[in-house]
Amino acid sequence: MNTSDPQIQQTFGTARKFVAGYGALGVVVLVVDAVLAAAGKEPTAFMWGRTGGVLASAAVAYWLTGLAARGSRSAFLRVRIISVAVPVAIVAIDLIPGALPAWFIALQIAGAAVLAPTAFLLNGPAPRAAFAAAR
Repeated sequence: MNTSDPQIQQTFGTARKFVAGYGALGVVVLVVDAVLAAAGKEPTAFMWGRTGGVLASAAVAYWLTGLAARGSRSAFLRVRIISVAVPVAIVAIDLIPGALPAWFIALQIAGAAVLAPTAFLLNGPAPRAAFAAAR
């Protein structure tokens, strides 16, 4: 594994920024949930669970991206999976009719859109070559 290449490090740095943006939007959703709860318009348990799931996945993806940048092949594989699966799952769940309010769907899809470029970055030829299996 050769993750010391400046291009690879720049790719991981950019990926971490996208993951951080995804996490920041998750925090925005958490704040809106909390404000609504304080105003007596209790968000549903489903909304709280989705918010917690987004924040947890953002924290794990950020941590894994850092580990991958330092050469962890298993972290690299996991963050590649997260960066593809999470945006798809977010959009799929948001398509359930009537399950979530429009503002929540909009913020969740915005978060998915911010995370999605990470999948393209980390599945590119240079990062994959850096973690090519030794023969």
